[in-house]
Amino acid sequence: MVKKVAIIGAGPGGLTLAHYLLRREHKYQIDIYEHRSDPRNIPLNQTRTFPMSLGDRGLKTLWQIPGLEAEVKAISLETTGSILHQKNGKQRRLDRKKVFVSIDRNHLTLAILKNLVKQYDQSRLNIYFDCQCQNINIANKTIKITQNLSEQPTEFTRNYDLLIGADGARSVVREAFSQTQDFQVQTNYVPSAYKSLYLPNPAEILDIKLEPGKVHAWRLNSGISVLLVHQIDKTMNGVILFPYQNNPIAELKTAAQVQQFFQENFPEVSKILPQSAAEEFAQRPISRVLTVRCNRYHIEDSVLLIGDAAHAVSPSIGQGCNSTLEDVRIFNEILDKNADDLKKSLPEYSSLRVADGHAVKDLSDYSFPTDKKLFAEFIIRNSVAKFLHPLFPKKFPPSILDAVFDDDISYSKILLQNQDWISKVKNKNHSL
Repeated sequence: MVKKVAIIGAGPGGLTLAHYLLRREHKYQIDIYEHRSDPRNIPLNQTRTFPMSLGDRGLKTLWQIPGLEAEVKAISLETTGSILHQKNGKQRRLDRKKVFVSIDRNHLTLAILKNLVKQYDQSRLNIYFDCQCQNINIANKTIKITQNLSEQPTEFTRNYDLLIGADGARSVVREAFSQTQDFQVQTNYVPSAYKSLYLPNPAEILDIKLEPGKVHAWRLNSGISVLLVHQIDKTMNGVILFPYQNNPIAELKTAAQVQQFFQENFPEVSKILPQSAAEEFAQRPISRVLTVRCNRYHIEDSVLLIGDAAHAVSPSIGQGCNSTLEDVRIFNEILDKNADDLKKSLPEYSSLRVADGHAVKDLSDYSFPTDKKLFAEFIIRNSVAKFLHPLFPKKFPPSILDAVFDDDISYSKILLQNQDWISKVKNKNHSL
């Protein structure tokens, strides 16, 4: 019997899960509901979001979709580590053992979407954009949807056999878990806030050389930092991170103020910050990241959470999308093991992924210290691990930054290997 699946959220996680379910012969018929507009109808220059880093955890999931590897490689860049630029002009390199891919989130979403609709017709797949999930009735297995395609929104109700919450940190599906017993969730804002940066090709500035294939970082003693990544069109995208409370960024109201701030604090970045980009930056709102920690990712055999809906994390070590795509692959492996028996598969998914969801949140929150001395210790630890791990792999684990991009090591094991460091950073950060 064909199971009717409703997926709330058409980001990388929801779309990739649709791929995996639809290729399981003819066991699933899928409807996807997304509150945003169809990205295929929006010019790419209006869809700039933020660059993401995909390592083995994420890529291993994507590469199993026919045709997607070539499509993703065509719109992404290989990245081999980071360069920390210091005020004295010196650089510290944090090279990675394995190459990872840097890609704009919206471009990745569009590639997965186009591949999906090319492979499956409306007899098995329907995608509804501009649709907001308003209400979920767990007992009756129904969802109420509002579609906003005109000035007069339309409402309709749909039944489901399996409901997937792939709708992000502010998940409507997760809210429905409150209808069940013993569900616990913690949501917290990351202490730092951010603004996106979109800059022109640095190669056009003669005295600026920012090595391709690296994440470039600048950091002030106050904790304010800039991260920039090369893009496929030769431009650079990134963010400036800063404490949410008592931050100077909120006071930058004009292009002149923005340029003066960067000249005084990040002179290298200011050289590739034109008037137009400074004006856009001044008008762009300050954003914050909401993190999520749950004790359960399923309801019986009918509701499942993946990605940020289950375990939204700080972007500090680049594991948000990687952990989401790993959710998809692991759920697919569980379905294989249990012959698509949802009564067995959903509880097993929770039992496997909750511990890793908690671990990746702790790793994301506390791998990078805010304290200057501890940050210097982090750099030293990272260098020592890179030297000793290849020589004595059983005695010295890989660095955190290498381990999280390697799908051979679970997040839980990485946390266990680095628990002393994570606890040290956590205690110090909370004392500041």
